[in-house]
Amino acid sequence: MPRVALTGTAPPGITLHAEVAGQGPPLVLLHGFTGSASSWTPFVEAVAGEWLTIAADVVGHGASDAPEALDHYRMEAAAADLVALLRALGHQRACWLGYSMGARVALHVAALHPEATAALVVEGGNPGIRDAAERAARVASDEALAERIEREGVPAFIDFWEAVPLFATQRELPSATWDAQRAGRLRNSPRGLANSLRGMGAGAHAPLWDRLAAVAAPALVLAGERDERYAAIGRELAAALPGATVHLVPGAGHNTHLERPAAFTVAVSEFLRGVARLATSHRRTS
Repeated sequence: MPRVALTGTAPPGITLHAEVAGQGPPLVLLHGFTGSASSWTPFVEAVAGEWLTIAADVVGHGASDAPEALDHYRMEAAAADLVALLRALGHQRACWLGYSMGARVALHVAALHPEATAALVVEGGNPGIRDAAERAARVASDEALAERIEREGVPAFIDFWEAVPLFATQRELPSATWDAQRAGRLRNSPRGLANSLRGMGAGAHAPLWDRLAAVAAPALVLAGERDERYAAIGRELAAALPGATVHLVPGAGHNTHLERPAAFTVAVSEFLRGVARLATSHRRTS
């Protein structure tokens, strides 16, 4: 699978990895913090006959570069680099599906690069923290976590991260699913994870709430029914995005594609098929 050296981006000189599979319109998949492209494998296999999936390793994760300079991790740079990756792979426009941290990146792509956004799927995502004091507190908290990663290493941090209450429902996963997720997390580097928190953490970027009304792409907002915080954010987000719908996945916590993969695939597939039908109809009448 390709590692693409990006040119003409600011800052320059980064290489991103992506796993490309299937056939059909392009669908970019963006994982969450500590994840990688491999976290999408079951979903990719389920939709391979309908979509050309581009599962990218976000900067600092997986087989993508984990540079020292924080500028590469800023949300604006991360979004621009992923659009550049899409174009380097031969596509000008795609549907974007992001989970958690990846959902925030996908929201930035939709807000900052509408020409590259055919549709948007947000899974367990938050457009940003509105309150300045709360953002500052989150920056301080993420800096402490970044220093912990650098001090203790990735395995010790993953032990801590997997015990965060947000992921409590994942303890119900089959052991093979849990082990596969853990193995992927352990392949990350201390610098990549630490700098991702510093540059892409929820407090590190300005909130996007005021920009959502200008996002014209059709959108689906997903959250787990058992993830009360992100279910509430999801309802608010769907109300702020023109033409968006919200879907709460029964029985799921924060990571719906991992915890309820069949229900997640049905919801996303039905939405994307509708987007494809609408695009076909527009082409026929134009």
